[in-house]
Amino acid sequence: MEAQLEQIREQQKDSWNHFSQGWKKWDNITMDFLKPMGDEIIRLLNPKEFDYVLDVAAGTGEPGLTIATMLGNGKVILTDLADGMLEVAREKALMRGIQNYEVKACDVCELPFDDNTFDAISCRFGFMFFPDMLLAAKEMNRVLKPGGRIATSVWNASEKNFWVTAIGGTINRNMHLPAPPPRSPGMFRCAEHGLLADIFRQAGLKNVSEKEITGRLNSGSTDVYWNMMTEIAAPFVSALSKADDKMRAKIKKDVFELVNKNFPDGRVVFNSSALVVFGEKV
Repeated sequence: MEAQLEQIREQQKDSWNHFSQGWKKWDNITMDFLKPMGDEIIRLLNPKEFDYVLDVAAGTGEPGLTIATMLGNGKVILTDLADGMLEVAREKALMRGIQNYEVKACDVCELPFDDNTFDAISCRFGFMFFPDMLLAAKEMNRVLKPGGRIATSVWNASEKNFWVTAIGGTINRNMHLPAPPPRSPGMFRCAEHGLLADIFRQAGLKNVSEKEITGRLNSGSTDVYWNMMTEIAAPFVSALSKADDKMRAKIKKDVFELVNKNFPDGRVVFNSSALVVFGEKV
């Protein structure tokens, strides 16, 4: 891997480890929010009793842990760059009594598994952040058995995800941040329809499909929304750390006004949109 991509990977590892406790704190809301995308991934993978499944960018454990409960005599390997996130997954597995799983901290672009190992691979909201998406797809294809299935989700266009732009757009307007380089890792990197599907085909996957899945982030109040997003969203925390107290207060005030304007009844429930992409190994 190129030095620049390795640097991105190390920065992401540090960031996800740093925010792992925030993800643990807000687990109930975030897992409810992301469940429709995980459910569609599971539906497409259609796990069988004896399947050996890889969950890439597993974070705090989903959808891998849910898949594990469906396998009977099968097993799930949860992988992520960040040990801190996987430690939260271990705690959740213990609380749920799930035993047919393992965790492995590793890079998707250098998976420590033999060729033709897994029956299925899940990856919920990882591809947007992979330094080299084609290399990641090729690695996943390599470790899949012939006939194996892969399903992943990525965020759709920004205009369909106000839960991101309410804060992100307000930060950018106030701080005049430079636009990131094209195709650099980020929330909406894979929002162009067909982009990730084409990457799957380039990696050698067949029967590729793409489907929009919607969800709802039920934060309940603007206060909860602000607190949660500033404790789990690394880009926002990084940007706000560069603002002085006056600017941070203005950004918070602007976000509250924008959100409250969109939810005048006080029930802050954001709609969201993602793309779920599926492929099979020949």
